[in-house]
Amino acid sequence: MVVVITSVIAVLGTLLGAGLSHVLQSRTAARGQDFARAERLRQERIDAYCAFGGALANYRRGQLDYWFPRHDRRPDDSTGVHELRREAQRLRAVAMEALFRVELLTDAPALVTLGREALEAVATITTAADREELAGLRERSRTLIHDFVTASRPHVLSR
Repeated sequence: MVVVITSVIAVLGTLLGAGLSHVLQSRTAARGQDFARAERLRQERIDAYCAFGGALANYRRGQLDYWFPRHDRRPDDSTGVHELRREAQRLRAVAMEALFRVELLTDAPALVTLGREALEAVATITTAADREELAGLRERSRTLIHDFVTASRPHVLSR
């Protein structure tokens, strides 16, 4: 009888140990998967936010490249201006694509709003009537691009 009780206790102890080990390993694996998922999302956000900031800077440059030949008092080179306009449009499409990626990856509506404001500020550069107005629009677009980058920083810091 003592042998049977000892054997039952040994079997129950083994089962309890195996069950407890399974629960602990499952929790550890889940934590590891959660960490890996969070790290992948962080890396994706870094890539998306950097790509959008860079696309905005390139679009801004394209808008300025398009503005200057149209407003300088030089003979009109309509072919060159047309090509610059097409390039600015292409750069806008790249920036919008990057913004869509930001919208998909962020959980912060305020960040998306900042991104849209920055994109719109860059788009208004070509509406400047003179260099003074252009300077204000350039400064506003530069500030909003930097504001977006600054606002995105907390979303990519390790948590």
